[in-house]
Amino acid sequence: MWNYTDKVLDHFRNPRNVGEVPNPDGVGEVGSMACGDALRLTFKLGPDKRIADVKFKTFGCASAIASSSALTEIVKGMTLEEAEKVTNQDIAKFLGGLPEQKMHCSVLGREALEAAIGNCRTGSTAKRILEGKVICTCFGVTEEDIVRAVRENNLTTVEQVTNYTKAGGGCKGCVPDIEAILARIRKEREAARPAAAARRLTIVEKLKLIEETLDREVRPMLKRDGGDIALIDVQGDRVLVSLRGMCAGCNVAQFTLKDVVEAKLREFVLPTLVVEEEKP
Repeated sequence: MWNYTDKVLDHFRNPRNVGEVPNPDGVGEVGSMACGDALRLTFKLGPDKRIADVKFKTFGCASAIASSSALTEIVKGMTLEEAEKVTNQDIAKFLGGLPEQKMHCSVLGREALEAAIGNCRTGSTAKRILEGKVICTCFGVTEEDIVRAVRENNLTTVEQVTNYTKAGGGCKGCVPDIEAILARIRKEREAARPAAAARRLTIVEKLKLIEETLDREVRPMLKRDGGDIALIDVQGDRVLVSLRGMCAGCNVAQFTLKDVVEAKLREFVLPTLVVEEEKP
């Protein structure tokens, strides 16, 4: 029996925004009933270009239904730029957490949202197209899917990758490939960490490590969503930054600062660092 939070159970038993939006501006379809989970997300933009109505149809377990319901509540009222910054972790946090084995349901929601936004902007297919090398043929999971899940959620084991992506949950034939991906990313992370993390860093060393970590671990994620970040100042363990582009003034900016920027700097520079945004 899974240990569900009261909020997960509420969104499962009383799902919000079930159905399909008439004449939608964006449609996203991910998963398949053959794989056990499928989600169709539709939304309509209002005159202010914000998501005025959003609905879902889900085939899946309690976590899949609850995650889809939560996603619709999160993005309603957002612009497309704000909505595309929503992560699977945002969905899980909205629900008060999900069982580790069910985190793939939150990933499914994020993928459906991305597909729907892409469909709205370009008129491209509403169905998610597999891009890159397919690692898990049982569930149609690509190398890019696994790398993204590992980096964004700090995964370290094959079991965690399965929980977040389903890869490795079928015939197990892809497990060696998943282990190789994990080993590669682990090696990259170890190489990026300070060689002598326990010793006191000089101001110059600290600044250099912070800039390197922002360039390597943070900026690529923000730029993918049309945003950026600038380092303003370092005062002891306080790191002052400024979010730029689409990230500036975003509804989920605080999640970005704490769950992405601060987490990465604590991992690769110093565990005592605190990130704050400099306000104009």
